[in-house]
Amino acid sequence: MKKISMKTLQSIVLTVFIGGTMSINAQIGGWKVDLIEDSEKALAAMIEKQPKLQSFKDKSFGYAVFPKVTKGAIGIGGAGGKGIVYKNHVPTGQSSLSQATIGFQLGGQQYKEVIFFENEGAYTKFTNKKVKFDGQASAVAITEGVSVDVAWKDGMAIFTHTNGGLMFEASIGGQHFSFKPKE
Repeated sequence: MKKISMKTLQSIVLTVFIGGTMSINAQIGGWKVDLIEDSEKALAAMIEKQPKLQSFKDKSFGYAVFPKVTKGAIGIGGAGGKGIVYKNHVPTGQSSLSQATIGFQLGGQQYKEVIFFENEGAYTKFTNKKVKFDGQASAVAITEGVSVDVAWKDGMAIFTHTNGGLMFEASIGGQHFSFKPKE
């Protein structure tokens, strides 16, 4: 049996991940009604796991929901997903999330993410594509029965909930977002 080098294995995983991401983007390239439904279900599921999120939803100026973010890595990693942006609980556009990381990391996972906008300024900053979360940004991981005590940071509060998979990492990187208004 032939041994595969770590470098070859990394190349294979990265190729599969990039190919999968391109396939996902090709499937959901335009405005999709299903994405609205998936986003609403994802947020409802997160609120069910952590009821305190309902107050963030009720009090926020708007929010962005990414129902399925796919993340994978072997040393070098990436993540991507599509979501819906809301203002006053009404969909206003679609957003894409992309992330690149480097560091000690291995595995893959899928998760949901919601970003609440405390005020119009934070919403406008996001929809004008001026939001990039760096390594200093932190999200609260939603788990049942755990208290959620979060302060707004730059007018935003970020929450995630793992759908499945296993990821071990000590990495640096950031999330970048695009926004396309609903036509």
